[in-house]
Amino acid sequence: MSYVDGFVVPVPEGNKEAYREMAAKAAPIFQEYGATRVVEAWGSDLPRGKTTDFFMATNAEEGENVVFSWIIWPSKEARDLGWEKVMADERMKPDMANMPFDGKRMFWGGFEPIVDEGEG
Repeated sequence: MSYVDGFVVPVPEGNKEAYREMAAKAAPIFQEYGATRVVEAWGSDLPRGKTTDFFMATNAEEGENVVFSWIIWPSKEARDLGWEKVMADERMKPDMANMPFDGKRMFWGGFEPIVDEGEG
């Protein structure tokens, strides 16, 4: 069964295009190393909660939105090998001075699907 990496990160509204460009450059690299799908989604309907929500989870500041991303891999083994190659790839070395988000407030994890219906 497939394996899913999920990511949530706050991004300043003014950095939307810079983030999209960064993600668009990274996606084919992930696919080169085994990912079957890469999705980066800009928040458009994020209700504010009383106990928790996407903004609170990322400690988003005024003027920031939240990006929800996922990468689909054929298996956890493919994911582990793929990430090893991605992290060693020179094209993925971050330009820390031009990062379009604060990586300290990003969170992520790996997930084993328990229901997977439909296409894509």
